[in-house]
Amino acid sequence: MATTSIRLDESLVEKAGIMAKAFNRTVPKQIEHWAKIGEMMEDNPDLPYEFVRQAIIAKAEIEAGKLEPYEFG
Repeated sequence: MATTSIRLDESLVEKAGIMAKAFNRTVPKQIEHWAKIGEMMEDNPDLPYEFVRQAIIAKAEIEAGKLEPYEFG
């Protein structure tokens, strides 16, 4: 994965630092998380935030091999 240095508002980085600590992330990972949510919300403006949040969690569970296929019937 390529990385790029960018300038961010100091207050945003401070807020990200607080949230990163609360959720055991690094500051860059917290900002990436917010960006991912923002992108999903802009691409899907009719979806509620909680749905988007659960979709991110479900994707992580799939990638970790923690979900089983649902059997109908």
